Amino acid sequence: MNRLVFIIILFFITLYSFSQENDGFGVHLPKFYKQKLHFGFTIAGNSTDFRINPKPNSQFPDTVIGTTRYRIRTVYSQPAPGFAIGIVSDARLHDYLRIRFTPSISFASRKIEYRLSNVARDSSKVFQKLVESAFILFPLEAKIQSKRLGNFSAYVIGGGGYSLDLASRKKAAGVATGGPNQLDDNVKLKRDDIFYSAGAGTDFYLEYFKLGLELKLLIGTKNLLRPENSIFTNSIDKVRSRMVVFTVTFEG
Repeated sequence: MNRLVFIIILFFITLYSFSQENDGFGVHLPKFYKQKLHFGFTIAGNSTDFRINPKPNSQFPDTVIGTTRYRIRTVYSQPAPGFAIGIVSDARLHDYLRIRFTPSISFASRKIEYRLSNVARDSSKVFQKLVESAFILFPLEAKIQSKRLGNFSAYVIGGGGYSLDLASRKKAAGVATGGPNQLDDNVKLKRDDIFYSAGAGTDFYLEYFKLGLELKLLIGTKNLLRPENSIFTNSIDKVRSRMVVFTVTFEG
């Protein structure tokens, strides 16, 4: 959450800084949106985590560590930062309506933290499972643009797409030990996901290109959990992806 607040503050500071600039020579790229097609590239930072639906407490599995029996008490996700690069294909449907296809490759990591305790709750253990991903994202979105105000305009964007996790079958921590309570096993995810997206941004028309700043939320719709016979997987019912993305776009 702190990273998200920082990204939002940085977004509006940058917006304010650019809005104060005026080169005194008029409007840049006055016919930019008269063209049917535009192309460009993107650089992005992201914060990714999971939406986890744990099983009811009564169904939480337990395990023996040493000579003490422990039971999982809580399961939650911790976000982590990542980055992405991509390309932009932008088609004009109307003066203020555009369709955008922005495929990208995104690198992200998340942690699932498990807290275990014994029956008396006087002894506890914490396990963190790192889940790393290399996504290929294929978003198709509609962009509704405001009327230009000098060298500035704002927009909202929304749509959906398909994501492919190239690292979905890799183990994030340790190796399989066999049996139902593998403490060294990782949490495995399915490869494919469908997501929807929504966000907002601003465009700045510079002398030779258009610079865009965009903040967007991507919500996965599919349960990504791959069933495995381990204490960590058996404590979770559903795992779905969530990503906050801050994107800088360059279009010519």
